[in-house]
Amino acid sequence: MDIEASGVCHSDVFTVEQQRPEVELPTIPGHEAVGEIVETGKDVEAWSEGDRVGIGWHGGYCGDCESCRRGNFNMCRNGEISGVTRDGGHAEYMTARSEALANVPSELDSEDAAPMMCAGVTTFNALRHTDARPGDTVAVVGVGGLGHLGVQYASESGFETVAVSTSNDKRELAKELGADHFIDSSNGNVAQQLREIGGADVALVTAPAAEAVEQVIPGLGTDGEVTVVGVPGSPVETSVGQLIASRGSVSGWPSGHAKDSEDTMDFGVLRDVHTMTETYSLDQYEQAYQSMMENEARFRAVVLP
Repeated sequence: MDIEASGVCHSDVFTVEQQRPEVELPTIPGHEAVGEIVETGKDVEAWSEGDRVGIGWHGGYCGDCESCRRGNFNMCRNGEISGVTRDGGHAEYMTARSEALANVPSELDSEDAAPMMCAGVTTFNALRHTDARPGDTVAVVGVGGLGHLGVQYASESGFETVAVSTSNDKRELAKELGADHFIDSSNGNVAQQLREIGGADVALVTAPAAEAVEQVIPGLGTDGEVTVVGVPGSPVETSVGQLIASRGSVSGWPSGHAKDSEDTMDFGVLRDVHTMTETYSLDQYEQAYQSMMENEARFRAVVLP
């Protein structure tokens, strides 16, 4: 692939700071890459030179393990991870396994499409695998790199959308993105405000903080779900009694495979969902990485080789 854009994700930290045992240096990070195919392997039939494709966290699957045989390809026990177990997209070119590639719609700019390979598919896929139905109340906790997409996906899916943020400065932005309600979690009881709305049917937690998970559980409605996609740096503490009382649940969701990424981008085109990005040249990657790590990027940093 000739890389046109490569998103900088917090999970780059696994390679940059060698936080996963699978990382063998030297490895190029990056798992939100979009580009053009310049050469195909001799056995590749699904793709041709000139095709515009993207690749995300899911870097390929074995096809033989229990998960693959059940169609859960992104849960493959022997799966590849872009930018972790194989070189990723923060480069001019990269190689990719054909089954991990997603077709990128012509309507999407590469800069816009790249973050959808991880941030987009993670939030979109998590939402569509909940039990939420149009008209249900969905709280998106955190209006950042994942959350600004989550608010758009929730709103455009027909949910009564509640944006929850520690920053009241994001109130107007959240409303522009489609939120019906805004809760400033730094000033007031989040659970109480959710209950005043009727209780959350789903709380999609995108903020990587234990408190973000803990504060919404008491605000669930009957059979409410907390789906976590942002990884907290500390254990989450909660009352099991609260979950029993609401028949509630807490679960996580890990990104998706290539077809999920295609669905995410197609929905984005259909409903005019866009990524808010800051762009950097390839030799500015360290600056882009630090901006992301210090939560200064608004809202996704993208490298343009």
